[in-house]
Amino acid sequence: MVKDGYFYGVGLLVAAALLFWLTSWPLALVPVLLAAFFLWFFRDPKRAIPAGPGLVVSPGDGLVTETIRLETPQGPRQRISIFLSVFDVHVNRSPIGGTISEIRYQKGKYLNAMNPASADQNEQNIVTVRGEGPNAPEVVFKQIAGLLARRIVFVPKVGDTIARGERVGLIKFGSRVDVVLPADAELRVKVGERVKGGASILATLLPGGRS
Repeated sequence: MVKDGYFYGVGLLVAAALLFWLTSWPLALVPVLLAAFFLWFFRDPKRAIPAGPGLVVSPGDGLVTETIRLETPQGPRQRISIFLSVFDVHVNRSPIGGTISEIRYQKGKYLNAMNPASADQNEQNIVTVRGEGPNAPEVVFKQIAGLLARRIVFVPKVGDTIARGERVGLIKFGSRVDVVLPADAELRVKVGERVKGGASILATLLPGGRS
């Protein structure tokens, strides 16, 4: 479990105990139920990380809502968007193994994460990971705040080496994650599929493909 779950859960259980002692059990039931929700929300299940060259795994649990091609200042790319509801695991994982070459935090709006405009307009943390090996492509993934989300957590720093599927942070209370891939990456998911962070394969990067 993420430590935030203990922070919220234990605090609410203490409040419930005080209410039970000072008043009666019906009033204490509300913080007990809230404590149970927070302990469940911040769960952090173990995942089996797929092994194999060029695999890109999902950075979060959720529903694939969009797969599109787009033009960027660096050239053509593909983007996979995943919506995380309040019922999904919100721990985020690195989609590939490699070195973090850039982290950029962008202030913005709090549009519904299902809205395609949220990909560019919402508050978000944009992370670029350079893959392992010579001429390895870069993969960008975004932690995007949603209608309810108000805090994005990302732990590693620029220059850190991370493994495929490694835990890197979380987004609290409903959100979205986007993965931006090279134009020639082979997609392995479709819109409407549900994916699991660190375990579900989103795409395969071609050897020597364009970064």
